[in-house]
Amino acid sequence: MITGKNCIGGQFKADGSVEFKTVDPKKNEENPTVFIEATKGEIDTAAELAWEAFKVFRKTSGKQRADFLNTIADEILALDQELIDTYMLESGLPEGRAIGERGRTVFQLRSFAKLVENDDWRENTFDAAQPDRKPQPKEDLRKTMIPLGPVVVFGASNFPLAYSTAGGDTASALASGCPVIVKGHPMHAGTNELVASAIAKAAEKTGMPKGVFSSVNGGTQTGIDLVEHPKVKAVGFTGSIGGGRALFDLAAKREEPIPVFAEMGSINPVIMTADAISKRGSELAKTYAGSITLGTGQFCTNPGLLLTVKSPDTEAFVQELAKETTAIDAQTMLHPNIKKGYESKGEDVISQKGVAVVGKYEGNLDANEAASIIASVSGEVFLKNPKMHQEVFGPFSMVVQCKDEAELLQIIEGLEGQLTGTLIAEKGDGANLLEIVDALQNRVGRIIYNGVPTGVEVCASMQHGGPYPASTDSRFTAVGIHSIKRWVRPISYQSFPMELLPDHLKK
Repeated sequence: MITGKNCIGGQFKADGSVEFKTVDPKKNEENPTVFIEATKGEIDTAAELAWEAFKVFRKTSGKQRADFLNTIADEILALDQELIDTYMLESGLPEGRAIGERGRTVFQLRSFAKLVENDDWRENTFDAAQPDRKPQPKEDLRKTMIPLGPVVVFGASNFPLAYSTAGGDTASALASGCPVIVKGHPMHAGTNELVASAIAKAAEKTGMPKGVFSSVNGGTQTGIDLVEHPKVKAVGFTGSIGGGRALFDLAAKREEPIPVFAEMGSINPVIMTADAISKRGSELAKTYAGSITLGTGQFCTNPGLLLTVKSPDTEAFVQELAKETTAIDAQTMLHPNIKKGYESKGEDVISQKGVAVVGKYEGNLDANEAASIIASVSGEVFLKNPKMHQEVFGPFSMVVQCKDEAELLQIIEGLEGQLTGTLIAEKGDGANLLEIVDALQNRVGRIIYNGVPTGVEVCASMQHGGPYPASTDSRFTAVGIHSIKRWVRPISYQSFPMELLPDHLKK
């Protein structure tokens, strides 16, 4: 049963008086459960418990942490239909999406469990002593990775499970030996509480230290209090550029600055060659209409910008894209505020001089449903107006028709950092794409060839991050087993006696 309380070190408490409710976006009405924001005292308690837990948790074996992660997965599955129903009630997303996202969440937990069953992920290195080396002897040196400390994870609005309470940030941090404090997203506080209860049960069943996990409700001030707490040593965030940058700045101003690994906005440019549009424009229009509207466009990998060279074939493609996109039934957005943001940002872009709205969904809209939009602009106008470069979070995409390939290349080089870049091309285009590939790889974290950017595979080779503002540190991924590297730091042991070394460095 959902209580509306905060999970502090496994205990559900509600000392505060500030209340809020979630919203059913399909009915456009509040859900009945009252949630209580965490007090400053509860946040302090969670952080102190996490710090004490860290002293024990960081020394647990990989097999112990793997057991913990696998048990979390089991407990999430045990929530069964209650979790699915709550997810749908708070997000407006369909049951298939809820079941799929639960599956992804469980897969991530089990992937990290498998990763830490042995210590290969620590990338240990050994340099043996050479006492007889001249002119100076060489000391014995051994390097490994150790966890940073308590991590604060901010739940994402668009993924109530896979990027939230037990999502990739939490799974990877726990796998590394870092306790976690989750700030649940207010839009899906009930989903957060159910998953928090599953993690709390798993911690108790596997004998994890009290404080290894907490979850708190709250808004902006709660987030500030968490990031500024001296016992917190790192932050994981998925959301807007404004929110991520605010947390990054807060963390940098601390007496002891800490890393913030934020995955933020992206318009994910798609470059289409003239030959590709000429040969399969209709096919591409249908494919990209599906990608643009997938999940009501509420993915960080939504293809918000299509780049190509102007031609009669291009114009026909744009018209076909608009037709295919606006023929897809409107879908509910996650929250009334997200719909307002979509309409506001979309209007800001399409009201700019030189922008043409080629297609807009004209059917009847229920509460919080979004009208898809396809806009078009020339390369010259796009280059001169930075407002057109902003992300419109929803089923929106802009086609930029460049006068030639040189202008297209200039646009790519001038874009802000992105999560993805996509090349749509034919076999004969290869030699002409080298400059574009070079420009793209300096702007994005993942390049797709003849595909769509929506859909992020959870595997070791996935890079989900990119140059700022796609993320705050382009060297790390937020998806896949290598995301564990965000929560650890290297340490070397020099000339240490064997009995004082950690077990994984003894050999």
